[in-house]
Amino acid sequence: MSRDESIEKIQAACKEIALQFMKVHPAVPGLADEVTQGELLGALHKMTVELEVIKKKLIQLQQRDGSSEL
Repeated sequence: MSRDESIEKIQAACKEIALQFMKVHPAVPGLADEVTQGELLGALHKMTVELEVIKKKLIQLQQRDGSSEL
């Protein structure tokens, strides 16, 4: 698998994970337990931040690869 194919595959997976997170978030209030809700929302936030780190690193890699072609 080439680097570009790997990047595309990882980006697609990140997008799918983000879509799944969006399904979890609205269901959290239905748990009716403030402590659990707070912990889950905190964990979702942390995971979202880490997902954004992955996406940012892939963009940086793509830009670095693109700049070497000049």
